[in-house]
Amino acid sequence: MIFLKLLKESFIFALQAIIVNKTRTSLSLLGITIGIFSVISVFTIFDSMETSIRTSINSLGNNVLFIQKWPWSMGGEYPWWKYLQRPQPKISELNEISRRSITSEKSAFMIDVQRTIKFENNSINDVVVLAVSQDYNEVMPFNLSTGRYFTPIESKSGRNVIIIGSEIAENLFGNIDPIGKKLTVFGRKLVVIGIMTKEGDDMFGNSSDNQVIVPINFARNVVDLRNINSTIIVKAKPYISNEEMLDELTGILRSMRKLKPSAEDNFAINETDIISKGFDSLFGVIASVGWIIGGFSLLVGGFGIANIMFVSVKERTNIIGIQKSLGAKRYFILLQFLFESIFLSLFGGVIGLLIVFLLSLIISASTEMLLNLTSENIIIGLLVSGFIGLFSGIIPAYSAAKLDPVEAMRSGS
Repeated sequence: MIFLKLLKESFIFALQAIIVNKTRTSLSLLGITIGIFSVISVFTIFDSMETSIRTSINSLGNNVLFIQKWPWSMGGEYPWWKYLQRPQPKISELNEISRRSITSEKSAFMIDVQRTIKFENNSINDVVVLAVSQDYNEVMPFNLSTGRYFTPIESKSGRNVIIIGSEIAENLFGNIDPIGKKLTVFGRKLVVIGIMTKEGDDMFGNSSDNQVIVPINFARNVVDLRNINSTIIVKAKPYISNEEMLDELTGILRSMRKLKPSAEDNFAINETDIISKGFDSLFGVIASVGWIIGGFSLLVGGFGIANIMFVSVKERTNIIGIQKSLGAKRYFILLQFLFESIFLSLFGGVIGLLIVFLLSLIISASTEMLLNLTSENIIIGLLVSGFIGLFSGIIPAYSAAKLDPVEAMRSGS
């Protein structure tokens, strides 16, 4: 009961300090408010970005590996001159992997080129054309709003069929149903058999909405695959780890390419974990910068809280003397001022969090960027505010606790 009464009185004293000395207290709390706003706004923005980026990365699949000429890299030295001499993955290698691999469930071959697409008098330039093998939709799943995927016969024979993105459908056909209509790509007529579901851009600016997909056996008749970056995408069986599949694929590829035991791999097997780890380092640096920027404001705010508390101790010296003469212990006086300092700091922190919350609502409503003030960031803001209040109030509270009761009453009279 005494502890609860102490908390109540400290809260009332802190509230009175704000009400009675509005200007002085507001200016002193401004540092805490700005500091919490700086730190939590940085965390909120980059938490939202991190969520979007990880969603985009996970859309590639966390159980797939990408066999390519060039390795993915995030920072550090990148010896491109060494990778330049490597051969591109081939369709024959895809067939051999499908035959020999026991850890993979499905695998597919893919290239991408940019071409102009035409329908009657309408055309779109620089459209991304993905040329894929039959099992592409198994390793990189996507949804169709209308139509269907390629049949095995269409893929094997290289039929003139095409699946288009939603934006391609809207821009070329308008209100006309594209299914069954013929587009011109590579100077050839292709029949539209499917339309991909609208997705929007991911954090990397990529989108299936402005892409089209054709069978690789059609594309190889109109494009020289030797001069185009290609990828073999391999999906692991359930309960098979990426490490197990990577070891097996490495052995298969080295055997197929007849590499000596001492020779380096002349291929790269990439996985999404490489990108995730790179962004972990990046966001760690950004978080440190956020703490440094906000730290200066929090330091200034701490001095402001300490100043308020020293003034509060001076104004209430007589009351402290009376409390001590009536038997109040030192810890009671100490805790009373410490709690008051913490409450004052929390007021500033809550204001900073409210500003972040309101700005996140405004930005989310007016732009495509979705900002969300998480409960974790709210807790961090409150804990930091409370710690600053505790740290700032220690010296003033200690000086109040050790006052002599007679001297305190005399100085207040």
